[in-house]
Amino acid sequence: MSAQMNLAVPMDRNEAEPSEPTAWWLRVVGRDWLAPFVLLVVCLCLYLPGLTSVPPLDRDEPRFAQASKQMMETGNYVSIHFQELARNKKPIGIYWAQVGVAKLLGYGESAPIWVYRVPSVLGAIAAVLLSYWIARAFFREQESFIAALLVALALILNVEAHLAKTDAVLLACVMLSQGAMARIWVAQQRPAVWSSALLFWLGLALGTLIKGPIILMVSGLTVLSLCLWERKVFWLRGLAPITGLLLFLALVSPWLVAIYIETDGAFFRDALGGDLWGKVGTGRESHGAPPLTHLLISFIIFWPIPSFLLVTFKGIRQELNKFCYRFLLCWLIPSWVVFELVSTKLPHYTLPMMPVLALLVAGVMMTDRAASAGVGWRFASAALFLLVPLGIAIAVVVGPLLLDLWPSPPGVVLCGLAVIAALSATSKLFEGKLVSALPNASVSAVLMFVGFWAFSGPALSTIWISSRLVEAVDRLPGCERKEIATAGFYEPSFVFLQGTQTKLLGAEAAARFLANGGQETGVSSGTCRVALVEGRQLDRFDAEALRLGMKASEVSSVSGLNINGGKTLLVHIFSAGGAAQ
Repeated sequence: MSAQMNLAVPMDRNEAEPSEPTAWWLRVVGRDWLAPFVLLVVCLCLYLPGLTSVPPLDRDEPRFAQASKQMMETGNYVSIHFQELARNKKPIGIYWAQVGVAKLLGYGESAPIWVYRVPSVLGAIAAVLLSYWIARAFFREQESFIAALLVALALILNVEAHLAKTDAVLLACVMLSQGAMARIWVAQQRPAVWSSALLFWLGLALGTLIKGPIILMVSGLTVLSLCLWERKVFWLRGLAPITGLLLFLALVSPWLVAIYIETDGAFFRDALGGDLWGKVGTGRESHGAPPLTHLLISFIIFWPIPSFLLVTFKGIRQELNKFCYRFLLCWLIPSWVVFELVSTKLPHYTLPMMPVLALLVAGVMMTDRAASAGVGWRFASAALFLLVPLGIAIAVVVGPLLLDLWPSPPGVVLCGLAVIAALSATSKLFEGKLVSALPNASVSAVLMFVGFWAFSGPALSTIWISSRLVEAVDRLPGCERKEIATAGFYEPSFVFLQGTQTKLLGAEAAARFLANGGQETGVSSGTCRVALVEGRQLDRFDAEALRLGMKASEVSSVSGLNINGGKTLLVHIFSAGGAAQ
């Protein structure tokens, strides 16, 4: 009974005098019985807009979705493929989650892209609710609500919730394991705390199946740092290490054994030796960057947390000797250092560290230490907070004009209102009234994200080349069935939208595809044959067509801007017109 009491009554609660009167709304919504429901509503307002209207966003998202689609098409739920290419990069977890949602909702392999995004939405929501659960191990109800709300509003989590990828789900797994470890750490008991230990190992197993060793690194470095800092290891017994390790292996090893047999070990050679080690040693896919890059970009992608962090930083330093802050620092610093040292750097890599910053801020936000920042820090905080809403508001106006499009009026209005709400929040930040700034910050985030995802983003038709190509092919008259080949335009989104059987060919092979009815490429006869040729491949395509004596008629074309590289593309659509005499 005492163990449970220790879990429910956190240590090191901050009893300092509040810096400002506790707002009535926080006294109401910050209660344990209501806070999760309020957080859920906020998450739905943030993460659902645009889920169904934004086309597949190249390149990682459609690769994941296409691999999941092919599992349902082939009935092979062990190995992972993008068309014929083995995708030996990430474990099976996210694919199983996407397949499960597609089958549960009744779509199967015909599921649109938003179905594959549902696990990310659920993962983001779970991460927010688990942030509240973790904070309750250390803080009072109201501070815990603030921490979870800051996590929900974060720009990077909003982006990941809209993409059919691993990172939002991985964050939920990390929060589950770290939250269970936090409660065992707070209890500081020799006997195993079985409920928390079970959740700890369950989170580790699920996270490993989602994204491999990342979660093992985060939790492992946290455990190691805590033991070194405190110079004691007896608390590790609360994790039930032997029983927990057996549970972990029971959950993870069946697929590991199956994929080893299925691929004759190729999965591990590619995933560990190629993908993971390659990212550590070199900047893969042009994403190399020097140390401290993650720190710099975090001021933007973790919005609005850094703005509150700047104001509360002095107060946080005064709290670092407290028991709970040692846990948070051991979670934050070692893994962040590793990510900074890794050569390949992508913004979402540090996502598992983002909630820690929210927890650090929330711990002092309602105390007199929160208002101790100088004028310079407050000005920097206000300017940083305004930067993201103002930048997006400018982008939804200027971006379409640069693409020869009209801005979306609803998007412009909503993002403009988001800037107004942000201005109100910045004035509160400058005055040191941090809690009072939260409602306006939340309103600004909702307006900004709804305006962009639901209206401005989908209206940028110039960048959605794949969906427009599929529409152009569908409009071709007189063809109930089509066989498609593409030369020069190889975006994964086109394969996902057009179908797994889409041929990715060179210019010469595309010409032969049309000339001989696809006999050389395995395409059945008696169907309409269509070739898509990107402009830079056109001369080679025409030369091969001339050599073959084939007359190909251009029936349509689609132009646009490829956001991967920023190149302007013109894709020509050809159908076979018969052989020249």
